[in-house]
Amino acid sequence: MEAKDRELCRYIVAKDGLKQKVAGNTAAAFTLLKDEASSFFWEFESLRQKEYPDSALKVSFTDRGKMEFMLDFSSDVLLFSQHTNVFEFSRNHEVMKTPYIKEDKERSYCGVIHIYNFLADSLLYHRDNDLGYLIGRVFINKDSHYFIEGKQELGLIYTNFAHAEFNREAARLLLRSAMEYAAKFDLLTPPYDEIKEITVGDVQDEWAYKKMRTAKRLGFQFKADEQ
Repeated sequence: MEAKDRELCRYIVAKDGLKQKVAGNTAAAFTLLKDEASSFFWEFESLRQKEYPDSALKVSFTDRGKMEFMLDFSSDVLLFSQHTNVFEFSRNHEVMKTPYIKEDKERSYCGVIHIYNFLADSLLYHRDNDLGYLIGRVFINKDSHYFIEGKQELGLIYTNFAHAEFNREAARLLLRSAMEYAAKFDLLTPPYDEIKEITVGDVQDEWAYKKMRTAKRLGFQFKADEQ
């Protein structure tokens, strides 16, 4: 085997080893997050029943397999989804400017956990045209260090990447922050002109309401989306 072939083989094996380690750390973090979510919701429901016995609020945790789980509370659903691939940040990303990454570029390879917010009725009534929002994503690297990129309530954390290890406390804080954001992220009526017309066919279709797209900020631009 030629020297170039040996070098190529070495590079591919090393790169695959890195990706496997990152993927394993991300899967471990996701499992921790899922377990914490399940435990947290049991505690939350117990507290609700004890202190607010007359409340009709229902909460639920749904395990959707190795890569997804859902939290359902009030009118909101949070979907946590682990991506199957490993990514590297672009050279222009702020995280690439940190000493932590400059010391070891392999630290910039991360697995990703996405957090989406949906309206509970969108799923209950199978309104396929409704929108969900990506409110945050969690990056996990080979050191099991993490940072969160998202809306203000979830934080945009670069400086802690060098020291923040994803553990049970981090999982619990992330869950609370995501729930708080979803609860405060209210549904607003869409602009009148966007829904003022409807076809005869829509009226005759008993599922016409499904075609009317609903989302928390449909038709509006607001400051939180620019953060």
